[in-house]
Amino acid sequence: MGEPAMMKTHQCGDLRPSHIGQTVTLCGWVNRIRDHGGVVFIDLRDRSGIVQCVFDPQECPAEAVATAREVGNEWVLRIVGLVAHRPPGTENPKLATGEIEVRARAIEVLNDAKPLPFPLADEISVDEWVRLKYRYLDLRRNRMRDILELRHRFTKAVRDFMHENGFWEVETPILWKHTPEGAREFLVPSRLHAGKFYVLPQSPQIAKQLLMVAGVERYFQIAKCLRDEDPRADRQPEFTQIDIEMSFVTDDDIYEVVERLLQYAFEKAAGIKIAIPFPRLTYPEAMERFGSDKPDLRFGMELVDISDIVAHCQFKAFAETVAKGGQVKALSVRGMATASRKDLAELTEFAKRFGAKGLATFALGDGEIRSQVAKFLTDAELGAILERCGAQQGDLVLVVADEPEIVAETLGNLRLKLGRQLGLVNPSDNEFRFLWVTDFPLLKWDADENRYSPSHHPFTSPYPDDIPLLKEGVRALHDPNYPIPKGHREHPLSKVRAYAYDLVLNGYEIGGGSIRIHRREIQELVFRAIELPPEEARRKFDFLLEAFEYGAPPHGGIALGLDRILALIAGCEATSPETGMPYLNIREVIAFPKTSTMQDPLTGAPTPVDEKVLAEQHIALRPEALETLAQEQG
Repeated sequence: MGEPAMMKTHQCGDLRPSHIGQTVTLCGWVNRIRDHGGVVFIDLRDRSGIVQCVFDPQECPAEAVATAREVGNEWVLRIVGLVAHRPPGTENPKLATGEIEVRARAIEVLNDAKPLPFPLADEISVDEWVRLKYRYLDLRRNRMRDILELRHRFTKAVRDFMHENGFWEVETPILWKHTPEGAREFLVPSRLHAGKFYVLPQSPQIAKQLLMVAGVERYFQIAKCLRDEDPRADRQPEFTQIDIEMSFVTDDDIYEVVERLLQYAFEKAAGIKIAIPFPRLTYPEAMERFGSDKPDLRFGMELVDISDIVAHCQFKAFAETVAKGGQVKALSVRGMATASRKDLAELTEFAKRFGAKGLATFALGDGEIRSQVAKFLTDAELGAILERCGAQQGDLVLVVADEPEIVAETLGNLRLKLGRQLGLVNPSDNEFRFLWVTDFPLLKWDADENRYSPSHHPFTSPYPDDIPLLKEGVRALHDPNYPIPKGHREHPLSKVRAYAYDLVLNGYEIGGGSIRIHRREIQELVFRAIELPPEEARRKFDFLLEAFEYGAPPHGGIALGLDRILALIAGCEATSPETGMPYLNIREVIAFPKTSTMQDPLTGAPTPVDEKVLAEQHIALRPEALETLAQEQG
């Protein structure tokens, strides 16, 4: 056909009755082709949608009709035609363009296409490795296209909101200094400086703090972060976060900005209205009630402490646990009293994955209580347990006795597993329950390293009221006569609270932040608390410590996981077949993700590099690495 003034005049999915009578030029892919007694129908698709193009021999040149008959699915075409009403009774209410069609006058094949390795229909299940190997085809599917558009709209809404609220978007370096913050970093060798390395940033944490010292005051960035983590279904080696930092703020200021940001972005990008302010729970209360620092508030089933009831009972596992300072807690599961012995055995094995020694059960059915431990309890003790749990006929009560951490993790995970198993949570309901979790411990005990480590990162400020505890704890580390051992829950360092907060949505952490340390002496105190030698602290962080001496303002911020937020909006929650636990499949909302084993089926990455390139980077592979490569290459 003749060369038009422009390649295309309209988007396929944008055509409406208002365009009737106009001649349009469209470009796109063949979504479907039908030949009905000489008249050929081609459904042409571009990213905006689908429109029906009609090649009628009575209206269209014969060579155009002949070409239309030759094309196949996913061929790339350019079609010129007249927009017209569909004949009465042939309208398609499922399509935005369903009232009209394009009466074709000309067609050009821009490219043909081989038979596809898999159908592009959303309802057809395709192996994920195949989808990722041909990701450019997978992204043509309607659902994937919609997710990419959602991501665009959401990030645009974020930028619009931040601009209107006085934030500057500042890009921070991708090549950075090795300053470990917890996760393993990707190393980048320096060709010009033999034996030295950059790292790819786990986050812009230190850089954005330096921007606060620089007087930027309100910073944000849609930041790419890279972490060399072990394989996990819900993690990616590269991910994106909405990074925010503010000067001269308290935690309440940050809550207020983030809540309004999410309220704005959810509605603008997805038409979802969320109520603010979000509720808040302290870390101790979240662990006490839900056994998790990221509780899913879409259903109840809260944990109940029954330690006082069973402290002196005849069941040794309960009484001895309480005597040793442990806990006995219960979880009442509505309508599950009919669980079989096999079901209970599976729940017990599930509980043992988290360190529990066992699982006691009480099934309330047919006016009796089925339990392996009820005979060791008095009627008064049993009645008090059931009353505190709010258990009724038909319910199943699960009980774990152990150290508080094991009890919380075991019952918290049982709660999540059963909440989904019983249908108490349906991800397709589009219910969004936000929660701030506050007052985390500043430090956690690392038994393997025999020292305290930061619960978040070492730049988190302790609560001002807890700085005396922090100083006492640091002194205690070097006092062999201090009566409380390191790691004990009564040690001063175990009791220091972090001026930190996590944002939770539907049981997933979607953000974490804190008020930061802005004074050198406090930062050095925290380094001493985690037993980072002073010379190592200076070597790794001297540039930050020095910056604090030049008028660093009080500041704080947060990082929101963009991929996780989008996965929740798009309904990408899945259940692990191995564990029965829910997780977010964030691969669905990333254009070109890696697999759970951190491989890229599309490009084959990671791949070997020529010896010449390695030599330029001053790298020599160890024998075991060479042997592995040789085996992989046959």
